[in-house]
This record gives sequence, structure tokens and C-alpha cells, in this order.
Amino acid sequence: MIQLGIRLHDVNAGLSPALQTMEARADKAREEGFSCVHLAFSKVISGVKFDDAALNPGLALHTRRIFASRNLDVAVLGCYLNLAHPDPVELAKIQSRYFGHIRVASLLGASVVGTETGCPNAAYKTDEFTHGEAALDTFIRGLAPVVETAERFGVCVAIEPVWKHIVYNADRAKRVIDVLRSKNLRIIFDPVNLLCPENLDRRETIFGEMIDKLAERIDVVHIKDYVPADGNLKSVAACTGLMDYRAVLRFIKERKPYLQATLENTTNDNAVWSREQIQNLYDSL
Repeated sequence: MIQLGIRLHDVNAGLSPALQTMEARADKAREEGFSCVHLAFSKVISGVKFDDAALNPGLALHTRRIFASRNLDVAVLGCYLNLAHPDPVELAKIQSRYFGHIRVASLLGASVVGTETGCPNAAYKTDEFTHGEAALDTFIRGLAPVVETAERFGVCVAIEPVWKHIVYNADRAKRVIDVLRSKNLRIIFDPVNLLCPENLDRRETIFGEMIDKLAERIDVVHIKDYVPADGNLKSVAACTGLMDYRAVLRFIKERKPYLQATLENTTNDNAVWSREQIQNLYDSL
């Protein structure tokens, strides 16, 4: 009762241009046994400037036909831009891009429009202010009109907590939810993205807090693995590193029937193997 998917831009990556179209990637994802995808338009449609003008109803309906004909769902329509950008002019442009993705998602039937939570600088880089209170307030102000627009279109926006960004744990995510008070504001739970070298010894507690405090809001799970690299953590395909997914998969099995969980950081050589390993682990619980 878990629905395993994949980031579409990881499918056929590095192959000939003919195999990197959205259609060819969708064909391959279905052939490999995936039931849903994480879709980022700019990474699977070449030769188009994906500004607001590109996000039109024709694109939405064409995309819907592509995935429906292959029996694939769009679990996440990605729009990973910085809603804590300090320049109000740039922030308005970023928010407009989210509005466009929301309009497309409403016609496409995407489960959520997904976003990370940014950093309080134009470079979108972690700094000494990223985990501060001012940064959180800035992000909430930037997100608020996006959530309001999502409500009007009947679409869900899902924030993805990441250690290097403003919303980096369950408590910060819950504060955003408590302030905005919208049922259209959901959570993408990426366990690996909550980790850093300094908190690895608390990883089970960190995952448990996400489940305990945000279970109702978790609509999508991202599945990948990690290995130590140069004092940091490097993301790799599921079941190729040190991640223990039993607690997360048990939560899905017991409380989230048919949840969509998309694999990340796979390669053409290990995507099917990773899917099978996760499915086998899920079935064994």
C-alpha cells in the first residue's frame, strides 16, 4: 500500500536528447515499475524558458495526458525557489512563479506543489541567520500569499524541511502551520534532508518528532540515502548508504495507506534495484 515514484529528471539522465524528453522519461519510469513522479518542468523540457509565460493551461493539459496515458500520477510539481528572498521585487517574481505552478497543478491534478523553505539571502545559501527567528518570520510572510492562492485553486502546497534551510525540523514546520492555519499547507517528509553530521546520533529522535508532530500533514515522502563525505553528508540512492528506513516505512504502512513516496538521487543503473529494496523492506514490516 505504498506508491513508489521517482524524480522524473533522474530517469534517462545523461542519455541522448531523444531519451530525455518528458514523454520518454515517463515511458521509462512506467517500464521500471514506478507509479508516480516528482516533476520539475525546467529539468525535463528543454529549449523553453520556464518563466510565468510558460505556465499555461495547454502545458498543464498536455502533461496530464502524458502521465494519464502511462498510468502515472504527479506526486509533486516542484517549484523550489527562495520564498525568503530579501529583495521585495525579486520575491514578488518568485511568488508569481508559485502562482503559475498552482494554476498548472489545478489542471494537471498534481498531489502537491512542492517547495523547500529557503535562506534569508539572495544566494540561497545557509548563513548564520538561516535558523534565526527573523528568517522564519520572513519565510512565513513570503509563503502566506502562495498558500492563499493555493486555497483559491483547490491545490495543496507542501513545504519540505531541510537542515540547511529556514524550516529545518518538526518544531519549525509546526510553527509555520500554526501561523498560517491552512489545511492546504502540507509537508514533504525527507528524512535524509533533516540530517547533518552534528545530529546523526539523534536521527531516530528527529524522524520520530516529524511523525509525532506532523503525521496528519505529511502527504509525500522523499526516499534517498546518505554517506559521509568531506565532513558533510552526501545524498545517494536508497539502500546504497547508511540510512535505516524501517521506522519511516512502518509509519507509512500503519498510518498512511497508499502514500506517494518518490526516490531521489537514483541513477539509470540503480533505480529499479533501489525501488525493489524499499518495496521489499516495506513488505517485510
